[in-house]
Amino acid sequence: MIFADYFPMWDQLTPAQQEQLSGAAVKRSVKKDVILHNGSMDCLGLVLICSGQLRAYIFSDEGREITMYRLFERDICLFSASCIMQSIQFDITIEAEKDSEVWIIPPDIYKKLMTESAPLANYTNEIMASRFSEVVWLIEQIMWKSFDKRLAAFLLEESALEQTKILKITHEKIASHMGTAREVVTRMLRHFQSDGLVRLSRGTIELLDPQKLENTV
Repeated sequence: MIFADYFPMWDQLTPAQQEQLSGAAVKRSVKKDVILHNGSMDCLGLVLICSGQLRAYIFSDEGREITMYRLFERDICLFSASCIMQSIQFDITIEAEKDSEVWIIPPDIYKKLMTESAPLANYTNEIMASRFSEVVWLIEQIMWKSFDKRLAAFLLEESALEQTKILKITHEKIASHMGTAREVVTRMLRHFQSDGLVRLSRGTIELLDPQKLENTV
């Protein structure tokens, strides 16, 4: 996959604009658990994911994490360049969930090109709208869906992502994703275990009955 493939409107940019965009981008390897962007304290730039997996999350007033969305190959992260959108300020932290390779476009270059190119500005707005939809969906889940359904959905999503029924993930990590306390996660997982849905062991969760978990959701 080449750099131009990240932008479906690439051919609508002028050759000079294409050169500015590709010439300014820097490719970077990021190890698992490394934080790329730390809230509003920095403005890293636009992040294009070549490979791997990133996680965008926020902190509650109590210091708990909650995952807003995840980013995979070919995804673009805008909130790491929130400084180019002055009306939007998000204290979002971006962390590598797996070893990843990314392109980073400096925010000043991208902002300049957005003012010059309507197709690029429109594409950026489409990405922003998509991310807001994910955030609104998350808020709806938290407000209206019971925790057992949310946890079942999370386990199924993890199983699909990792392509295995044996998940190597701690209760603490699940709590960070879901914005709750570890004790709440442990209590519900034990309930799932008593119902024959999962088997718990140190650092792993085995899905015994994915179909029944799906019915829970």
